[in-house]
Amino acid sequence: MAARLDWPGQLSPGQVEDAILIARRAGSRRGTARFASGEEALVDALRHDAAEGAAIRLVVTRSAIAETGRHKLAHSRPSKAEPGSAPCLAERLREAGHEVQVVRQFPEGDWPEIMAEAIDAIVPFAGGGLTISPTPAMTLIDIDGDLPPLQLALAAVPAIAGAIGRFNLAGSIGIDFPGIERKDDRRKVDNALKAALANWPHESTAMNGFGLVQLVARLEAPSILQRVGQDQAGACARLLLRQAEQVETPGALLLTAHPAVRSATRPEWEAELARRSGRTIHWKSDPSLALHGAFAQAVAP
Repeated sequence: MAARLDWPGQLSPGQVEDAILIARRAGSRRGTARFASGEEALVDALRHDAAEGAAIRLVVTRSAIAETGRHKLAHSRPSKAEPGSAPCLAERLREAGHEVQVVRQFPEGDWPEIMAEAIDAIVPFAGGGLTISPTPAMTLIDIDGDLPPLQLALAAVPAIAGAIGRFNLAGSIGIDFPGIERKDDRRKVDNALKAALANWPHESTAMNGFGLVQLVARLEAPSILQRVGQDQAGACARLLLRQAEQVETPGALLLTAHPAVRSATRPEWEAELARRSGRTIHWKSDPSLALHGAFAQAVAP
């Protein structure tokens, strides 16, 4: 139904920390602060007496987002709350009303498919497919297929709803449906999209005569599509280590991967896999493999 992915190591929504205000334009309520980790964030709603170089307590409201040719800093605002780390993913899901069970790992299957889909940014459906493109302005979803326009648009709606959940899309999303002449037919697509996204908090426009629909939802962190798109090798390295942890056959672990995936694997990640599995780790680089084609197997020590 949906997927969420947290990568530690960056400012996260809900984190409260004392930072240093390093820049502020005269007369502006906005500035830039540097946190203890060295990461910088934009600050909004500054008091008039907040001065550059002073310590200021901030709460993070949005993580940094990397996009093609552009890096958007995290967002924050002044806070009087006690310093503390950001809520973990399980806590955020509980706050949203979900029942949550924390497990060590998921059964094999879904994550490799999600990662491969996110790398390709293409979602097929019966009669057509979606191409999803994150841009600095918004995430664009283009629909293509060989069905008549109304049928193609209606067939795309479940795929759109599924992609939004699977990739955790948010912010501004533009959907380029095929052009549909009749207003009644455009209304059918609007109603189908509204029903498919009924459980997702958002606002939307009606389809215009060119087939464009815009959705807007609260944005707090990069989507899975953005995370994977900006660090494909790193994403596949994380996935490979998770897969290796599930190998049950006795023996040392042999990880076979594209050289870029091997290079993206941090030494502390490999050490953690060795600790969790109690095994010796060996590597085999294979440039012919796709990034998401890496695999793990047990071999004789």
